[in-house]
Amino acid sequence: MSESPNVLSPNVPAPNVPAPDAPSPGGQSDEDLAAAWGAETEGGDADGADAAAGGEAAQPARVLNQAEIDSLLGFDDGPATGENRSGIQRIISSGLVSYERLPMLEIVFDRLVRIMSTSLRNFTSDNVEVGIDNILSLRFGDYLNSIPLPAMLAVFKAEEWDNYGLMVIDSAMIYSIVDVLLGGRRGTAAMRIEGRPYTTIERTLVERLIHVVLADLSASFDPLCPVTFRFERLEVNPRFATISRLSNAAVLARLRMDMEDRGGRMELVLPYATLEPVRELLLQQFMGEKFGRDSIWETHLAEELWNTEIELDAVLDEQTMRLSEIIALKPGSRILLSAGLDAPVLLRCGTVSLFEGKVGRRKNHVAVRIERELVRSQAAER
Repeated sequence: MSESPNVLSPNVPAPNVPAPDAPSPGGQSDEDLAAAWGAETEGGDADGADAAAGGEAAQPARVLNQAEIDSLLGFDDGPATGENRSGIQRIISSGLVSYERLPMLEIVFDRLVRIMSTSLRNFTSDNVEVGIDNILSLRFGDYLNSIPLPAMLAVFKAEEWDNYGLMVIDSAMIYSIVDVLLGGRRGTAAMRIEGRPYTTIERTLVERLIHVVLADLSASFDPLCPVTFRFERLEVNPRFATISRLSNAAVLARLRMDMEDRGGRMELVLPYATLEPVRELLLQQFMGEKFGRDSIWETHLAEELWNTEIELDAVLDEQTMRLSEIIALKPGSRILLSAGLDAPVLLRCGTVSLFEGKVGRRKNHVAVRIERELVRSQAAER
């Protein structure tokens, strides 16, 4: 059996490969040929490394997954408020004013909780516990998009500040108030019927609750400044409750009300534009129940005012003269007064007229006897 021509015998040299004892082509020895092969091998390894490096550079960069992108932007599932914010969300929210820069505002809301605990007990004839969850700053548009529906949105106006606020009552609180006011039995949770509009009876009962809360909110601001919050309208669509520009900052206070096994949540939104008229008062530091007042300094100031010396001018008559006549006055010139002998004399402090009296003499001194005190409105007219 003949061997295949493609099978090489171990004792037969391969084609184109010189035999070990045969001279290399071109007169090169085996040692020279081995050295040349080694140089080519090293060059090939270097070229392969360069090609591998080029291949790595040519590969596209690693693409971030959604979790890494959310973490970079700061919109992950972690806390979105306070110091834990990071990424672009922290940069966007850096323009907002934190409510902690208005220290008196938190005191006002704490006072609101105490007052509401009493007023709601009288309103519902039930044991009501009111608590405040948190107070935070956010953009008004972001809050409108986060309102859980269905809910009732009450728009109210601060009369003295000439601006508006928003009160949001969630569905659980609505049905709990309706159940309590209509005589629902204790120990049973309020029955919720979702997917239908609120009835007239439900809206009327919730409006009564809103009036009570707004009266308590006005009483909470009384130690700081008098303000009246008046109920405007009731909405169920957040688009119709836009009381401020969507990009404006607002203060959100979340209140929690528990009535045994019933209850719900209520949220108060006050744009910073609404609080601007009392911003200086809200910047005060809280000192007990004095709301930033220093009674020691007030007492000292009142005592020093009683000992203050002021000058009073007795005005006998007033005339209108030309400038040329005034310039022409010389020592010895006479000015004729149009006032009579019994004409009253005004006593003024600066430009404010305080008293009215008559001129007389006492121990060789010209004196004025005060006959009546001028009312502030009359003094302003004079």
